[in-house]
Amino acid sequence: MYLVGDIGNSEVKICLFSLKNKLKKKIIIKTCLISTRYVEKKLSFLKNKKIKINKILFCSVVPNSYKIIKNYIQKVTNVKSFEIKEKNLSKFLKIEVNKKQIGSDRVANAISVIDNKKNYIIIDFGTATTFDVVIKNNYMGGIIAPGVKLSLNTLISKASLIPIINLKRVKNIIGKNTKSAVRSGFFWGYTGLINNILSLISKQTKKNYNIILTGGLSYLFKNSLFCKVSINKDLTIQGLLKIIRILK
Repeated sequence: MYLVGDIGNSEVKICLFSLKNKLKKKIIIKTCLISTRYVEKKLSFLKNKKIKINKILFCSVVPNSYKIIKNYIQKVTNVKSFEIKEKNLSKFLKIEVNKKQIGSDRVANAISVIDNKKNYIIIDFGTATTFDVVIKNNYMGGIIAPGVKLSLNTLISKASLIPIINLKRVKNIIGKNTKSAVRSGFFWGYTGLINNILSLISKQTKKNYNIILTGGLSYLFKNSLFCKVSINKDLTIQGLLKIIRILK
C-alpha cells in the first residue's frame, strides 16, 4: 500500500491507498493539535498487521509537525518516509525557479496537473491564496496573496465591532449592515484580486490556461470569475500519489 500525506499550516491530510490507487483510509488532523501523543492516537490504524506499507511520501510546509508524524510512522511501519523535495522530480516537471523557495504542496499540485500539452494556473485557497503557473511540463513560478480566512480572522480580531462572520457568495456589492458589508468586501474583493492576477498572467505570458481551484473556499469563487474554472480539492494528494507510483 501507499501512504501519502499533505502537512499544511491549517490541517494535515494523510491517505492510505492500495497499489491500484483505491483510497482505503483518509485522516484529517488540525495542524495546531499535532503532538506525539495525538499523532499516535490518530494514526493507530497503522499498527494493524494486515496493513503492509510499500512506500511513504509527504509534502510539508510545517517541519516540526512533519518530524513528529514521520518519526511515529517510521517507528510503526519500519518504512522510511520521504518529503517530495528530497526526491529528484525532474522526470515530472522542470522547475524554473529556486526549488527551496516553493512550498512542497505547490510542487505536488503542479505535478498533479501536468500533461505536456496544456497550460495551467492552480489557485489554492489555503492559509495563503497562491497562484502557480504551469506551462506544459514547466513550473514557471507563482504569486502568494493573503489567505481569505486568515485575512477575515485578522480583521475580526482587530476590529471590536465586527462579529464572527461566515463568508458566502453575495449578489449586491453594497452591504446594508456590518455582516453584509464584510461579506461583500471579501467576496468581491477577492474576486477582483483573482480576476486581475489571472488577466495579468495571461497578458505577460501571452498564453491561455486551464484554471483549477483547490482548497477550502474554492467553491465560493467558482462561478464568480470571468473564466471557466474547475475544482479539485484532492489535487495535492493526487500529485503525491502520481509521484509515489513512479519514484523508487
